[in-house]
Amino acid sequence: MSQVIFMCGPAGAGKSTIACQLERDGMVRLSFDEAAWELGLRAMPLGAGLHTEIESDLQDRLVALVESGKDVVLDFSFWSLEMREKYRRLLRPLGVEPETIYLATPREVVLSRIRSRLAAHANDFTLSEELAAEYFDHFEVPTAEEGPLKVIANP
Repeated sequence: MSQVIFMCGPAGAGKSTIACQLERDGMVRLSFDEAAWELGLRAMPLGAGLHTEIESDLQDRLVALVESGKDVVLDFSFWSLEMREKYRRLLRPLGVEPETIYLATPREVVLSRIRSRLAAHANDFTLSEELAAEYFDHFEVPTAEEGPLKVIANP
């Protein structure tokens, strides 16, 4: 049975760093930011239509990978309980219960990392400090009641 990991945290929390390590360890990494970058998109946030198009493609890829027995790390934000539940519903019929890895990174660290971004690659999208702060302030922290959860403090 495939293993699926949800990388969970606001922009700048350090999700891609850990997801890339999991990829080096043999998991397939699906990245929303990389999918957008490959389409030539260089600014976030995306319009609703583009967001839906990219997400649909990534969901199709996720299902195909799981059906072929691959382990997958989803390098998304999983910022809301609703989003995490949506992906659990997608995976449940495939017999997969995903693990959430939540990066508990302090607000000041997240905002500092966002300020230092240069948009040099897909995992380096720039955001205004106001938008980054809004993302952080509206982030819904996952709980153990949702399912398997690993918390990494201040990566």
